Amino acid sequence: MNVLYTAEALATGDGRNGHARTTDGRVDVDLAAPKELGGSGEGTNPEQLFAAGYAACFHSALRLVGKSADADISDSAVGAKVGLGSNDQGGFELTVTLEVTLPHLSREQAQSLADKAHEVCPYSNATRGNIAVDVVVAED
Repeated sequence: MNVLYTAEALATGDGRNGHARTTDGRVDVDLAAPKELGGSGEGTNPEQLFAAGYAACFHSALRLVGKSADADISDSAVGAKVGLGSNDQGGFELTVTLEVTLPHLSREQAQSLADKAHEVCPYSNATRGNIAVDVVVAED
């Protein structure tokens, strides 16, 4: 693979209750486990960061395939829900739901573009076959 960009980050402290910072300083956050996991919920958590990253990456892929198809992708948006749960092996795993909004397209056109974006998006390619990812088109 020809690497086009590399992001670097360092997590310190007590894992989910520590600190994370990118080497360029653009992301610099205190971390706290959510209340649902027994934490204070007073900081961000890895699942929130993953959700934000996946939503942004998928939206970029969606806009790319939309422009290629000469579709009206104005006012588009992507929401990501990242769930964390225990698995049967005593560990944990993620699940993702991506909700795609393409208000100027029919449901069928929107689903077609969403499916194509799912093939292009680096996050989708990284998670494919590893975790459940559902891509849904928002109801009108």
